Amino acid sequence: MASPRVLVLTGYGINCEEETAFAFSRCGAQCRIMHVNDLIADPGQLRKAQIFVVPGGFSYGDDTGSGNALANKMRNTLWSELMDFVLGDRLVLGICNGFQVLVNLGLLPGFAENYGERQVALISNSSSRYECRWVDLLVPENHSIFLQDLNRLHLPIAHGEGRFYAPLEVLPRLRDGGNVAMMYADQEGNPAGGKFPQNPNGSLFDIAGICDDSGKVLGMMPHPERALVLSQLPSWPDMTARQETGKWDDPGPGSVLFQNAVNYFSK
Repeated sequence: MASPRVLVLTGYGINCEEETAFAFSRCGAQCRIMHVNDLIADPGQLRKAQIFVVPGGFSYGDDTGSGNALANKMRNTLWSELMDFVLGDRLVLGICNGFQVLVNLGLLPGFAENYGERQVALISNSSSRYECRWVDLLVPENHSIFLQDLNRLHLPIAHGEGRFYAPLEVLPRLRDGGNVAMMYADQEGNPAGGKFPQNPNGSLFDIAGICDDSGKVLGMMPHPERALVLSQLPSWPDMTARQETGKWDDPGPGSVLFQNAVNYFSK
């Protein structure tokens, strides 16, 4: 198959579309950045894509809660097209604010293709502050196509409402069903156990990302597009001083997620 086509959403405060599109392009995909209003006017553009991405940012200024207003706009205008997309052999990725949008849409966790019902939430950080730092991540056994062959990651986070919450009846199903895609961890790769700053927001069960049962829809608070090349890592100056690294633009830890998605359509 030819390079997969990626549609990256933009508009109303989304601010990571360029670097997200660049990440997919670097891994061999054909990318198009499209304003949500243009997609509403021409929803057929979604059918032309194999991967749909809602990037990070602050859509609608986080008014009424992060991701809520954009989710409502999409639900009221694009729900049929989104369902056709999700139920097909296609991939959906939500990063940070995009994760919040997918949760508010009810596309995650999407147990047994039960999409549309909001079952989990991303709420204000326990610190009541915007948190911006690099975090260690544990990738447990899960369904996600994006995270194949990964067990640990080191990625940046930047959010004010990233604390994962799920009702008591939902959390065990996430944990036991392979829907927990990534967890905040310590430097040794052990779960953070809710401790700050390893768990930067107070997420239940240290959850940093979840996927649906099919593994084709992934939402995550960390930003893989900001760890695309080695020189973006905070350890880069020390690595170069010790001559322990390759070129500045060699793939960084976030690159693998985008490459896995592209490779899925190259089989």
